[in-house]
Amino acid sequence: MPRDTESIEREIEKARNQLASTLDELTVRTNPKRLVENTKKTVLAKLNEPAVKYALIAVGSVVGLLVVRKIIR
Repeated sequence: MPRDTESIEREIEKARNQLASTLDELTVRTNPKRLVENTKKTVLAKLNEPAVKYALIAVGSVVGLLVVRKIIR
């Protein structure tokens, strides 16, 4: 059963609109400023997790003690 040209045109227009919408969304997502902001938020959120925060404090303390010990000797 052949399709009429109007239904084909509607399908093409629908596909074109979906593609335009997808491209707009990709443009927003790949904006360099937005990528930097999202990465910064993600890193800060990860660093504020108790396990990560305390591990970094412990590592910093050990490194600090080693530096002080090296200076004193």
